Amino acid sequence: MTHQFKTTIRWTGNLGSGTSGYREYSRDHELSAPQKVAPIPGSSAKTYRGDERRYNPEELLVGALSACHMLMYLHLCADAGIVVTAYEDEAAGSMRTNPEGSGEFEEVVLHPRVQLADPARANDAAALHERAHELCFISRSVNFPVRCHPSTDSR
Repeated sequence: MTHQFKTTIRWTGNLGSGTSGYREYSRDHELSAPQKVAPIPGSSAKTYRGDERRYNPEELLVGALSACHMLMYLHLCADAGIVVTAYEDEAAGSMRTNPEGSGEFEEVVLHPRVQLADPARANDAAALHERAHELCFISRSVNFPVRCHPSTDSR
């Protein structure tokens, strides 16, 4: 089965003279998709003259990997009868830039912190992170390592 996903990107950074010079335009844009509540305000990273208050593509990629892992993990826990009461991940990505201006991610590391209702299921819950990683649609689609260092807190 094939699924389609559509987005629209709209550049909002014309300051009056378009791209007449590298410093003459804003990197601001909006990412939207059909039937979504609101667009995501985007820019480039601050290093590339972007607005640090807006999301940049690199953060969105790291966030997509983190969200995909979380959603697959929660699904697997629900199927296994493991009750997760809280989940938080502080994911970090490392990107290298090359002398000619290109770049690529070298890795992303996920740090999910999970709270469980039943402490006796901690080992079972921890094992599901590896399976979630194997099944994550986004992780399976990138050409760099995505590592996962989970911790579990049973309450």
